[in-house]
Formats: sequence, structure tokens, C-alpha cells
Amino acid sequence: MRESYKITLKIRRYDPDNDRSWIQDYHMEAGRILRFVDLFRKINEEQDPTLAWDSSCEHGQCGTCTVKVNGKPLLACELLVEDAVSYFETTIFHIEPLDVAPAIRDLVADMENAYEKVDQVMPYVIEPEPPFEEGNEHPITAHELEVYVDATRCINCFCCASACISSHNSFLGPNAMLATIIRVMDPREREKDKRLKVLYSDQGISRCHSSMACTFVCPKEIDVAHFIALAKEGRFK
Repeated sequence: MRESYKITLKIRRYDPDNDRSWIQDYHMEAGRILRFVDLFRKINEEQDPTLAWDSSCEHGQCGTCTVKVNGKPLLACELLVEDAVSYFETTIFHIEPLDVAPAIRDLVADMENAYEKVDQVMPYVIEPEPPFEEGNEHPITAHELEVYVDATRCINCFCCASACISSHNSFLGPNAMLATIIRVMDPREREKDKRLKVLYSDQGISRCHSSMACTFVCPKEIDVAHFIALAKEGRFK
């Protein structure tokens, strides 16, 4: 087993002060179990302190570090060097920010408008069913939950939105659709009509081309295409 690899990161840089974009190469010896966020940090410490990138939890739960590596959107905190070499069959990696949002600087993107699309679907219980008389909670049975529990793992990393072949301008996005489909399936939600209007609106699931790219790139292994297909068929249980 190799302990390290000589790799090249070809990173798309962007300087907002001069509105200039270019590709910059970084060569390094990288340990096999280093994550790509570790490689970015290594560049800052050893080669170029000006490279800008984004991260927060670095445990695959916030989606902040999402970038495109050789065209595939993924979490930089989860991708190990040895896995990247094996998966892409190369030691040269082209890295760029997600294309669902404008770049602020280098790999840092302005995700405000992307999150606004999620906000439009109201990713919360709008009008909850009243709690049972015995307490303040509305329990969900294991049978009710198993129908949609996989979808609740979504962290809004926007990998699926980036991979989606539908227009980012006319489609709210797979993750936004998933967020409202969850609440349609949620037995605690009484307000279904508002959600159905969003799902079947001009920016809703009719824009989906059923390419299943969303499922292919989801780092949480959610079958996003499956849930959208259920919504297209009107099967929420």
C-alpha cells in the first residue's frame, strides 16, 4: 500500500478585485489518507496563503466545503487522496467551485440565492397536527418514518443541484424538492396544499429530466431521484 502520492491540484482561481479568473497548478506530496480540505490547508501553509476556500464542520454534515473535482461535485472533507486516485484513475485533479452560485473568491461561492430556493419550499412543518392529549409531542411510528427517513439525511450541500441537468434558473433544484417532499410525507404536517403547489409549479418537479444525476452524486447516498419520482406519480406513502 502506498503511503503517499505525488499529485497536482489544478485549482480555478478568481480575483474579484480585478474580475480575473485563471487555473493555478499546485504540486505536492500528499499522504494517502489526507482529505482534500487538508490539501487546501497544506497549500495555505506551505505554498500560497492567498488561496481561498470554505469549510466549517469538516465532518460531512454541513456541506460548506462542497467543490467540483474533475467535474464531480463532492464534499472536500470526505474525499481522501487514495480514494480520489482510485476513483478518478489519475493524480491530477481539476478543482472548481460549484456552478450553482457565483464565486466570491477562488473556491468560495456566494450561496445566498441557492439557499433562497430552499427557503421557497418552506423546509419546516407549516401547520403541525395537534399533539396527543397525553403530552406535547406528536409521535411518529417506525412504519410512518421508514418511508421518508432516508431523505432526512440531506445536508443541503448542493451536490445534486450542481449535477442536475435542468436549468438552475428555472428549477428550484433536487434538494429543494426533497425538502418539501419530506414534509408532504410527514404525518405531523397538516398544510399539504401549499407544498403541492410548489412541487407542481413551473419551477417544480416538471423541470426534472429524470437523469438520476442527483442520486449519483449525493454524498449521503440518498436516492433523490426516487423521491422525486414518487412525487411525479403522486405516491407519498
